[in-house]
Amino acid sequence: MKNRQLVLLGRQIRRLREETKLSQEEFAGLANIDRAYYGGIERGERNVAALNLIKISDALDVEIGKLFPPLSALRRAKGGRGGR
Repeated sequence: MKNRQLVLLGRQIRRLREETKLSQEEFAGLANIDRAYYGGIERGERNVAALNLIKISDALDVEIGKLFPPLSALRRAKGGRGGR
């Protein structure tokens, strides 16, 4: 079963990539990330490493925080406020 928070992260990254009009393959090449691995990120199947988030952010030319959906959506996906 997919982690709902990773699915939301992947959707956000996909939305930003689609704004560039690049295919997954083109974008993965630009970000220097394996295309199959990148596809898994967009589908919420990969717990993406920080270094890859930096690569994606750089390729999109956005601040890294833009890659993440709103905290409220992540909390709902988790099922509550989470551990604090």
